[in-house]
Amino acid sequence: MTAAEHTALQTPDAAQSTRRRRKDLRRNWLGPLFLSPAALLFVLFIGGPFVVAIVLSLFSWDLLTPPEFVGLENFSTLFQDPVLVQAFVNTFLFAFASVVTHVVGGLLLALGVNAIANRFVSYLVRTAVFFPFIISWAAVALLWQYMLDPAFGVVTYYIESLGLTAPEWFLNPAWALPAIIGIDFWHTLGFTFIIMLAGLQTVPQQLIEAARTDGASTRQAFWHVTVPMMSPTLFFAMVVTFIGAFQIFDPIQIITGGGPDDATLTLVMYMYEQGFQSFQIGYASAVAFVVFVVIMAVTLLQFWGARKWVHDQ
Repeated sequence: MTAAEHTALQTPDAAQSTRRRRKDLRRNWLGPLFLSPAALLFVLFIGGPFVVAIVLSLFSWDLLTPPEFVGLENFSTLFQDPVLVQAFVNTFLFAFASVVTHVVGGLLLALGVNAIANRFVSYLVRTAVFFPFIISWAAVALLWQYMLDPAFGVVTYYIESLGLTAPEWFLNPAWALPAIIGIDFWHTLGFTFIIMLAGLQTVPQQLIEAARTDGASTRQAFWHVTVPMMSPTLFFAMVVTFIGAFQIFDPIQIITGGGPDDATLTLVMYMYEQGFQSFQIGYASAVAFVVFVVIMAVTLLQFWGARKWVHDQ
């Protein structure tokens, strides 16, 4: 008996049930089918390299000779490496400063732009603030390297025109990291600003008006209405900014190369030096694993702390 004859002999309820099962089967395949391109990209560019990095961290390999299994020796060396400790401190200082300046600066800018009544002026200001973010890091790094040049930089010229002595920004260990922090702030503030502006515009104006009607001042309405309503946006901005800042590499590689005296050396920069300059692939993979663990730990800590101050609408 053919499939068609078997279907014809079925009762109407049985035939409808069979069609429903076939429809459900096709529907169940649609999800994995649509997810397969993203899953393939994840395996090729994230999951696969991550597993390979973990495996390589257990070996000593210089790309020229066969890999030698050393177990956890690379990780034990990490905790005795003073250069790694310096890179770890620099990275945390940069990430902390980046989170504070971006969240505070982005929120203040968003408040100012949101208060502009003229739509055309508001559009111009939003464009001007966001524009640096779309410029490549290479162009930004070269631009600021020129502007802060101690001999003929524009910033140096105006500082000295005021009768002050301009610091050697990228040659003085005390000024190098703050200069990189300032450049990163100028370049990426637009992204945080747009996030804050979008979050600010979701705050119901009725709540603010109700608070003002009840006698709350502008400051009180901001702290007790606007900030709690924007807490999911603030939390998102903090997490994204920290993850991005902890992986800073481009401006340091172009401007300072990690110097002077490792004052701007970060974990990703140190990983690059170990892997592609010293050809210590296993050790560089161990550093990469440490970067992953630290970012994961801090992110989970942020999610844990968010339960105490983030208010879901």
